[in-house]
Amino acid sequence: MFKGKNVLVMVTGSIAAYKATTLVRLLIKSGAQVRVGMTTSAQEFITSKTLSILSGQDVLTDLFIGHTSQVIHIEWARWADVIFVVPATANIIGKIANGIADDAVSATIIASSADKVIAPAMNDVMFHNPAVERNLEILKQDGWLVVEPVVGYLAEGYEASGRLPEPIDILQQADIRLRAKKGQLIGKKVVITAGGTKEALDPVRYLTNRSSGKMGYALARAAVEKGAEVKLVTTIDRENIFGVEKIIVSSTQEMFDVATHEFTDADIFIGAAAVSDFKPAKLAEHKIKKQADGGLQLTLVQNPDILKTIGFSKKDHQIVVGFAAETKEVIAYGTDKLVKKHADMLITNDVSNSDTGFSSDDNAVTILVPDQLPEALPKTTKIEIARAIITRIITLK
Repeated sequence: MFKGKNVLVMVTGSIAAYKATTLVRLLIKSGAQVRVGMTTSAQEFITSKTLSILSGQDVLTDLFIGHTSQVIHIEWARWADVIFVVPATANIIGKIANGIADDAVSATIIASSADKVIAPAMNDVMFHNPAVERNLEILKQDGWLVVEPVVGYLAEGYEASGRLPEPIDILQQADIRLRAKKGQLIGKKVVITAGGTKEALDPVRYLTNRSSGKMGYALARAAVEKGAEVKLVTTIDRENIFGVEKIIVSSTQEMFDVATHEFTDADIFIGAAAVSDFKPAKLAEHKIKKQADGGLQLTLVQNPDILKTIGFSKKDHQIVVGFAAETKEVIAYGTDKLVKKHADMLITNDVSNSDTGFSSDDNAVTILVPDQLPEALPKTTKIEIARAIITRIITLK
């Protein structure tokens, strides 16, 4: 989202100002061109020299410093594609909401038509003051993206709402919400399954597979980036993704129950989980012990088929997408599964390849759609594969 973008980071007088250094680093690492502006109060907490070194640019602190024919705040305002106000005090929030431009930071912000992100950080009583709440509501109405503070340890020595989120979380939320502003899935519900299901043998052991859940999580992010309401039914509790509701399950039966329930009012289902086809016929009440030097025989029975059940229950407006993780004859097996499961699309990949298989950060897949030629997506990151898949799903609607 920020690669190749011109980004202004405006820092104001909060104890959390030190976190702006990490935000600047993350933006530069993402490929953005970064400039920094600071209020006078911000410089009481962190020096402009620090942010100048990190950004590789002079820091804007004064409207009237230097000798140039340019109107500095107008030049910076036109340069910016995105403006982050991090951290944002009650003072700067009030200024912007009421059109006050009495310093370099506020004047530049008000002169810019860039996308704007603001992350308040202050004492909890200040944050919940009616005037501050009113001013934040004005900013939301004016199109600002407000990253709400979190509950945490405040400078005053107690835990409450008002703490600045970590810069990586601010950046993730901003990235997702800015992408979603004009997303083609706004108002749509997407249900996604992820991870490998676990089938208990006894109170200690279970049968499972090597799925990391990474592809399912990537699809969840790609869908929410398009504006969707996303329910992620997962066996693996990985990172939190803004706008994605995680529902943690364990067994195939649990995943079946949740997924079929959530699908009743969904628009799209994506079965990315590696679901166990079989489970033990009987769950041992206690830990299974060795029997001398003999082996152990297990009787397995079939699990419910999530993709097939959902595929045959879908209504005309609903789309069902499945995954096939294979180790040979990938296209043939995938095509057969596409038909038997009554899916609208099937994503197949060769998990025997260590570069794109389980636990890898990359993937390479082939997209199968009825009456269309297979479409191979070459190896790239799983999030890029996920974005490509979501884009293709949208064309089915």
